[in-house]
Amino acid sequence: MAIAVTPGALRLSLSCGLLLFGAQGWAADPTQPPALWLASAAASAAEGGTVGGPRLQTVLQPRQGGRPRAVIDGRLVSVGDRIGAARLVRLDEREAVLSGPGGESHLRLTPDVVKQPVAAPAHERKSTHHKEDQP
Repeated sequence: MAIAVTPGALRLSLSCGLLLFGAQGWAADPTQPPALWLASAAASAAEGGTVGGPRLQTVLQPRQGGRPRAVIDGRLVSVGDRIGAARLVRLDEREAVLSGPGGESHLRLTPDVVKQPVAAPAHERKSTHHKEDQP
């Protein structure tokens, strides 16, 4: 069974395809931070600061024997380096500790995440009932 394609249907299909292809340039990038965050970050950068203080972006752990390093506010730093008026004094896979005139501050990779202990699922808990207690 052959499908007949008329010139009008072909033109319509091509027009729709080109329209969709051209619209991709206007589509928002799903990986881009929200516009409000970008605007406040740009304003803060123009003033010479960062949004809400220094921000830990990543921690690089060496494979063997090297020193761990971190990216804080876009700068690659090691323990002992200065970030503004503070000094990086400790670094692990989840946080960086800065010591400055105001004391210590902890920069976490995921500052909004608070770890909480998880209770064991019901089927894994030890039963407190004995067989003789049941009717």
